[in-house]
Amino acid sequence: MRRAEVLAAEAVSCLNRAMAALRDIWEEIGIPEEQRLERTEVVKKHIKSLLDMMVAEEESLKERLLKSIALCRKELDTLCRELQLDPFEAEEDSTILQMEKNLRTRVEVMLKQKRDRKHELKTLQEQDRDLCDILCTTPFCIDSNAVPSLEDLDRYRRHLASLATEKEQRREEFVSSKRQIILLMEELDHTPDTSFERDVVCEDEEAFCLSKDNLAALQDLLQQLEAQRSLNEAVCAELRSRIIALWERLQVPVEEREASAVCSWKSTIWRS
Repeated sequence: MRRAEVLAAEAVSCLNRAMAALRDIWEEIGIPEEQRLERTEVVKKHIKSLLDMMVAEEESLKERLLKSIALCRKELDTLCRELQLDPFEAEEDSTILQMEKNLRTRVEVMLKQKRDRKHELKTLQEQDRDLCDILCTTPFCIDSNAVPSLEDLDRYRRHLASLATEKEQRREEFVSSKRQIILLMEELDHTPDTSFERDVVCEDEEAFCLSKDNLAALQDLLQQLEAQRSLNEAVCAELRSRIIALWERLQVPVEEREASAVCSWKSTIWRS
């Protein structure tokens, strides 16, 4: 005999003992038969009312569980579509209580997956905005309102890794070019006179926009300064040739030539 049947039999036995005890008490008191029947009817009504209430409570519990199962199934269908997963298959041979627990647990797990994916998407988009601001590129195309798939997140991560590498490469190019530009400007005694030149030389390196256009303009500026230096060197060479030719025509002694060259060098150092 199952445990439930044993407990039910014990409940019936308790009820029978209680009724027998009541009858004995009524007989000892001397309550007439008719009143004893009335009192028995009252006991029956009390017991029936209690049992009906207990059955109603358990039926209500069953209905709540079935309603929870239906809601969980509906929510799971939605979550599976949002997370792009295969439909969830519950074990149909399990009890109502176990099925409700399994479905509710699965809903909680999938809701966490949804929150985690949305949170990671938000984090990736923040990183994307920062990189796009620096590189002046277009943000990664993805629906911010939808729940991203695992493949979407993986593509996004690889895209940002590529952007980060590109940023470092451009940063190195900028720093190298900036260093050469500063040296050339000092050599040419050139003061930055455009907003772009001032941005390159004076602004914080981290604030400089590493766009392709800016890097191209940076190379143009570097080439212009190098061309100016080459031009200056050519002019100086031409002037030195003329001076030497004049010295030859005037037959200036070597000592005077060297002294003139030293004075010229000192004068150049003093002016610089």
